[in-house]
Amino acid sequence: MQSATEHFILESRDECAIIHLISADRMNRLTLARVQSLSALMEELAEERAMKTNRKPLVITGNDKYFSVGADLNEIAALSTIEALAFARSGQRLMSLIDQFPSPVYAAISGYCMGGGFDLALACDSRVSAVNATFGHRGAALGLLTGWGGTQRLSHLIGRTRALQLFIRAERLQPRDALSIGLISEIVENPLVRCLDLIARRAAELD
Repeated sequence: MQSATEHFILESRDECAIIHLISADRMNRLTLARVQSLSALMEELAEERAMKTNRKPLVITGNDKYFSVGADLNEIAALSTIEALAFARSGQRLMSLIDQFPSPVYAAISGYCMGGGFDLALACDSRVSAVNATFGHRGAALGLLTGWGGTQRLSHLIGRTRALQLFIRAERLQPRDALSIGLISEIVENPLVRCLDLIARRAAELD
C-alpha cells in the first residue's frame, strides 16, 4: 500500500514501512516544507507504533543518484535571522523524531548524501551504502555549519577528532572511506534490497 505527497512516497509492507524521498529535480532538497512534511509523517508513524504491538522498522531512501543534498541554499539565503532560527529548530525536530523513533530506522543510501541529507542519515540507526554514494557536509566551505545535530551525532559515531576534521575540511567521503571510519555498516549494489533483507532476518530471529 502506498500514499504520496510532493515530498515523499510512503510504502507500507508487511515487514516494514519505506519512505521514498522525492522531488521534481530528484535532488530531494530539505526545504522547510519538506522538513515539516516529513516531521508530521514521523510523528504519525511513531504514534501508530505506540498504539500497537506492531514495531515495524522504517527505511528511508532516495533515488539512484540522490539520497538528499540537504537544505536549499537559496531558501536559506532569503531567511531573516528569526526565520533561520525557526528553520534550524524545525530541522532539529525532524532529526530528533528519526533518532528517537520507537522502531529501528535504516537509511538506504545511493548517490549524494550531503549537508542536511547527511544529518538525516546520521539520525538513522543504520546506514547501508551503494557503491556510488558520496557523503559529507560542505557547509564550512560555504560559511555555514549544520544546526540539525549532525555534529554531535557524527562525533558519537566516529569520534570527535575525525568528525571535526570532516566538517571543518568540508570533506567528501566515498563509500570505502565511510566504511573504514564506521560511518556506514556496509557497501552493496542495492541498499534498499539489503535493508529489506536485514529487516527480514531480524524478524526471523525475533520469532
